[in-house]
Amino acid sequence: MTSTAAAEGLHPALARALAQKGYETLTEVQAAMLSPDLLGQDLLVSAKTGSGKTVGFGVAIGPDLLGEEDRLPEASLPSALIVAPTRELAMQVAKELTWLYGPAGARVATCVGGMDMRAERQALSRGAHIVVGTPGRLVDHISRGSLDLAALKVAVLDEADEMLKLGFREELEAILDACPEGRRTLMFSATVGGGIAKLAGRFQQDAVRVSLASPAEQHGDIAYRALLTAQFDTERAIINTLRYYEAENAIVFCSTRAAVARLTSRLANRGLSVVSMSGELTQTERSHALQAMRDGRARVCVATDVAARGIDLPGLELVIHADLPKNREGLLHRSGRTGRAGRKGTSVLIVPPKARRFVERLLSDAKVEADWGNPPSADEVRAKDEERLLESPALNEPKEVTELARTLAASHPAEQLAAALIELHLQGRSAPEELSVVEPLDKVRERPIRREDADAVWVTLSVGRKKKAEPRWLLPMLCKAGGLTKGAIGAIRVLEHETFVGLDPHKASAFLGRIKEDPVLEDGITVALADGPPPQGGQDRRENFSPRGKQERSKKPWKPREERGASEAASSEPRAEQKEKSFKRRRKAKPGAAFAKTSASYKKKDGGKPFKKHRAADGSGKNPRKRPG
Repeated sequence: MTSTAAAEGLHPALARALAQKGYETLTEVQAAMLSPDLLGQDLLVSAKTGSGKTVGFGVAIGPDLLGEEDRLPEASLPSALIVAPTRELAMQVAKELTWLYGPAGARVATCVGGMDMRAERQALSRGAHIVVGTPGRLVDHISRGSLDLAALKVAVLDEADEMLKLGFREELEAILDACPEGRRTLMFSATVGGGIAKLAGRFQQDAVRVSLASPAEQHGDIAYRALLTAQFDTERAIINTLRYYEAENAIVFCSTRAAVARLTSRLANRGLSVVSMSGELTQTERSHALQAMRDGRARVCVATDVAARGIDLPGLELVIHADLPKNREGLLHRSGRTGRAGRKGTSVLIVPPKARRFVERLLSDAKVEADWGNPPSADEVRAKDEERLLESPALNEPKEVTELARTLAASHPAEQLAAALIELHLQGRSAPEELSVVEPLDKVRERPIRREDADAVWVTLSVGRKKKAEPRWLLPMLCKAGGLTKGAIGAIRVLEHETFVGLDPHKASAFLGRIKEDPVLEDGITVALADGPPPQGGQDRRENFSPRGKQERSKKPWKPREERGASEAASSEPRAEQKEKSFKRRRKAKPGAAFAKTSASYKKKDGGKPFKKHRAADGSGKNPRKRPG
């Protein structure tokens, strides 16, 4: 961190704006942009999410816009262009630059998809120093002539990697092609891949690479938790997590619009103050949702990944991944909505048991460590409510004792007043959900034994190949009747009249004790302890299975043609002679002979009547060959 007062290279007008905003220090990326070595250079910057990139490139373009002057000249054609991938991020950037360049008299215009284009044209016609927009809307204005970039001094691509991922490559190329040759180009991104490098190579001149996204420091302010949850308890686990943390602001990410609508309805029914954000909402509706979060009317926002970038909510403490992100970038950018600018935050992943291995790989790819556990239970949520009440400033800070307080203390017992206080504390809070018990995380998963273990205990079943015995239905029958797991059952050898099954020696005693009184499993099949493993000739049914259920027939040994019998040798004609005879037979046959023969057989069989006029012998008039219905 660098003190704003002592920051070298910071323009005085920008320093005043930062001081008025309450900035005492600059973040790493903001301080790096003030280096004299970067003055006037094209930049390719990679910095972590939530590191203050907006103010960073705001101070970086200060020398281009202000020079040595304290205020900007009268607005006409734009001097700076900022391109952002989403509407929310563009509006956020415009808001930040408005206060940053307020003391310098800057006029900031926006060109954002979903907003009134006519109002944007009017704002551009009145003049603007800085234009902030999304790629598609900027291309529209440039093609219609309402945005003239002839006087542009600097262009900034914010979240360039996300714009390429969203398919805005052609739009970005069109925008940069419309910019004048001598302009300065700055690209900011969380990661720099091959697409960013190609774009930089084409539109930047001797760009300086600035890398500030250190994996070791990227998530120091974010605590990750992975909560193993039963599949059918996902929504209940989210409710308990929200109740447990009681965050000032929280975002719950879903993968689809339908999931957002369903979860929003569920949370609202449980009394939580919730809003939603997805692509199906208009820009006005999305702006109202964000404003509700900022002014405290809502505390939970259920959103799709459209909200993963560009949202900067003050006091956002909790991010919940109701649907798991698909890759490390999605995880980092979702989680990056919290833990911003030095504040602490928590990122919670709701993990069904089947997705545990995927989440482990996801966390490893993102180079973050998560604390594994289970969602807060109903008892844990109630205990947290009691803890918050006991630590509440209302109880622990000195208060002026009014006449009403004396009257209440005199007219009601202390226990009744305490009970009323607890009721008021819990008023408006949803009751916690009861969750099912999930298998412990440290339990080793049993895996089937697929080989004949020398220590295996063998039992026999009174069914074999003659009665079509197969492991696929013998295995579940053994598990059900004997209380076994699949991992306790080893090799299954199906013989002609019986079947041998190898059991785990540690589980065999319980199985034998269970079947001692009643050895009948199902359908009269009995089980008994075998004297030992199956005979060597016994083969697994799976190894001896053929589609027709028959044994392999013996084949005659191959012999050279010279050693075959006379009849065999006579019948063995060269391939060329066989083809010639077949060709002669086809040439002599008359056209339609096969059809005529078939037609004649029909006439002979049915009394000489044509096929289409056949009628039933009972006079019903129905065709006996026609299928019913």
